[in-house]
Formats: sequence, C-alpha cells, structure tokens
Amino acid sequence: MTNKDFIMDSISDISIGVPIYISDLAAKLAEKDGIDEKKASAAVSVAMKRIMDQGLCPKLRIYQKGIYYLAEETPFGETGINKELLIQHKYLSPDIGYETGYAALYHFGLTTQMPGERVLVTNRAKDCQRLDETLGVYVRPPKVKVTAKNKDYLQVLDVLELMEKAPVDNSDPYGRVADILIQYNLKYSMLLALAEHYYPQNLIFQIAHTATAAEGVNG
Repeated sequence: MTNKDFIMDSISDISIGVPIYISDLAAKLAEKDGIDEKKASAAVSVAMKRIMDQGLCPKLRIYQKGIYYLAEETPFGETGINKELLIQHKYLSPDIGYETGYAALYHFGLTTQMPGERVLVTNRAKDCQRLDETLGVYVRPPKVKVTAKNKDYLQVLDVLELMEKAPVDNSDPYGRVADILIQYNLKYSMLLALAEHYYPQNLIFQIAHTATAAEGVNG
C-alpha cells in the first residue's frame, strides 16, 4: 500500500467538516511502517499534496498548514470545517482548559442572557487574555495549571467569582451551583483548598453560601 492509498483509506470514514490533522495521520503511518514520526509527517504532507493536486479526493480541502477537512455542497453553499472541534483540540483537550465567563454562567443555568463572547481558560495561553481572531474566542492563562482533577473545580470557582458582577437571574443561584457540585461529584474540601490558594478571600463566603443552599435542598 502506497502512502497515498494509506491516506485515502484513513480519511475515507471521516465525517464532513471534522478536522484532519497531519500529526494524527503521521502517528498512524509511523506505527504502520515502524518509522519515526518526523519522517512520517513529511511523507504524509507529500501524499496529501499529491492527493489534492491529482483530484483523487474531490471533497478534500486544506484549512491551514497541517489541517485538512472534507467538504460537501449544500443548498446554502459549501460546508466548512467544524470550528468547535478546532477549539476543543487547540485549547481544551485533553483536560488542558475549560470555558469560563458569561458562557459558563449560561451553560450552568445561572443566567438566561446569551453571552456575546466566549472566554476559555487554557494551559496553551500565555501572559494575558487575548483574542484568537480565527476561531473567535478569547483565551487566557489559568490561575493554576489545568488538569483532569482540578478542571471542574476551577470552572465552578470562576463562576462563583463572576456571580457578584454578572447578570445572574436564577432565583436560587447558590442552590444551582450546589446542584452542579453534586452533578460533577465535586468535594467542598477541594473547592475550599483551591479557593484559598488562588482566588479572592470573599470566594470562601460564596462557597459557604453554596454549602448552606445545599443543606436547605437536602434538608
């Protein structure tokens, strides 16, 4: 099987709009042929160019260097790449970031107002908040490195910190946060530990309000 055949076979079952990363294809080729990934990456890049130049896969499009996708025509024009998956890959997965800001308040059911912008906390961000104009999201560095163990806690703490100045219209916001803690199986002890080290002092009182609201619901 040639590299072109391997690539064609690898992308044949990929859904329309799903990002196709040269790095992922290179890892598969490296495993198949027993070569290092740098050499495999170069081979995949050459094969992808030949596939496009020769029209072997009419649906194949290049998004930017190293990223391709499959497109199709619709009554509204040609489909594009799935930017939500690009955002996930670049800033959130695997467990390197989370959504914060008003969008998190909305998704948590604390406000009915649709957010005008999206803000992501991610280990990939440096120094200060900035706009990724291509993907249309703001990214900012975390207070502490995001991991699988602390990601949900940090998101809840961000929400609590924002609640005092945000347009919260839930009739029982602390009760709602208490429900989320139960839903995510989060512990108050861990929430307090992170709050004491990385957040303003008044957040301790908000955690106490949340615990009281939880007792009211359960009691």
